[in-house]
Amino acid sequence: MQYWDDHLDLLIRASTPMIWIRSGEEERVEVLLESAATRLSPRRLASWDYIQGLKGILNAKGLGTRQPMAVLEWIQNLDSSNPTILLLKDFHRFCEDPGIARMLRNLSGHLRQQPHTIVLCSALWTPPSDLEDALTILDLPLPQEPELRVLLENISQASGSSLENDVLEELTHACTGLSEARVRQVAARALAQRGKLGIEDLSEVLAEKRQTVARSEVLEYCETQATPADIGGLDALKKWLDQRHQAFSDEARSFGLPLPRGVLLIGPQGTGKSLTAKVIAHSWSMPLLRLDVGRLFAGLVGASEARTRETIQRAEAMAPCVLWIDEIDKGFGGDARSDGGTSQRVLANVLTWMAEKTSAVFVVATANGVERLPGELLRKGRFDEIFLLDLPTDNERFSILKLHIQQRRPNINLPLSSVVDRTVGFSGAELEQTVIEGMHFAFAERRELQESDLILAASQLVPLSRTAKEQLTSLKQWSSTGRARPASIQIN
Repeated sequence: MQYWDDHLDLLIRASTPMIWIRSGEEERVEVLLESAATRLSPRRLASWDYIQGLKGILNAKGLGTRQPMAVLEWIQNLDSSNPTILLLKDFHRFCEDPGIARMLRNLSGHLRQQPHTIVLCSALWTPPSDLEDALTILDLPLPQEPELRVLLENISQASGSSLENDVLEELTHACTGLSEARVRQVAARALAQRGKLGIEDLSEVLAEKRQTVARSEVLEYCETQATPADIGGLDALKKWLDQRHQAFSDEARSFGLPLPRGVLLIGPQGTGKSLTAKVIAHSWSMPLLRLDVGRLFAGLVGASEARTRETIQRAEAMAPCVLWIDEIDKGFGGDARSDGGTSQRVLANVLTWMAEKTSAVFVVATANGVERLPGELLRKGRFDEIFLLDLPTDNERFSILKLHIQQRRPNINLPLSSVVDRTVGFSGAELEQTVIEGMHFAFAERRELQESDLILAASQLVPLSRTAKEQLTSLKQWSSTGRARPASIQIN
């Protein structure tokens, strides 16, 4: 936060007339501004809201109650001998008013000659176009580990107890991704239950994180118990992922390796792309956040970009984590002209972050095809690698069939060579459905599953490789040019 504090101080000392701090943590913003006013003495902090009016200034308490124009006139007429930082709470709600907007534009010029600064605090806001040039934007990140450590220590000491260093470190690490208010809520529940903070609160922190992600409307916290054993085949991809997992270690940093960026998985439906994302998160012991691209595109102009920034900030604060962007081709593969360029602006934000990020957020993007994917997404540097998850080979089909049979009927051992021969062109999902359909045949006659049941089930299923033959051929041709690596080990 030192860099953020220094940047804020610089903006205030440079007579920046209006600063928009993009954050929903109003109380934290006020505390940070109080610290800034102390550092930049004799500046003082005043705050205003619609209900209580002006606060923090002697003989002016309550000024401008339910009168947003009055507080703007107050700062306009304020003598330069009393340099002031004015925090306006919820003021973005009044900026659509022509009079308020005009007054703010007037102040943007007037305050450049005065030692006063107006600060607006809001997370999601699309400023009127005529105010964009007047505002200087400052993003407030969620609390970092040093801040969280101090916060937890202060709460613990105030309760009359102290935290052991190892417990403090675990709680601090677990609380990353939570706002200061959310951390205080978790602490308050712990104090109400046990009278102190402790290692028992880790489950509460995890539950709070799930709630925080759920409230974002765009990210989903996914529970998964999937392991590499649940995937049949894809040995080349599994080996590559094991190497990338090792690159998250401190030893890899000392060796000079950068943090892994992510992987793009391309292939027909049912080849295990989504399952792979779940396996990565569980086997790497990282939370899995699923990004619903469709929900990024909100109705209001500019809201999509704001949601994108919030989503990126939330994912980085949850690091180390896996960010799963499912069916990215459907979200960013449309015609930009049909939505006024919103999808292109959102994509540009995502691509810039992916290329420049230094956080331990591993992006797993999945796509059924490449024909709709923008070229800049496929460029080297966005992802560490692009893999093609093709239809399973003979050996992989045998492994997948055996896997699903063992999961459902672990005590039988069926010959599968005939079934493998009859399922050429089947995806992993279609092979699973073959096993389930064969079990229905056997259960209807109240007997054990037989090879003939699987053969019959396979004969009645029309695989995607027949119904979408042209699309799969095109995907293989694209991959064969060296743009994607095969996820399965090639046997010549």
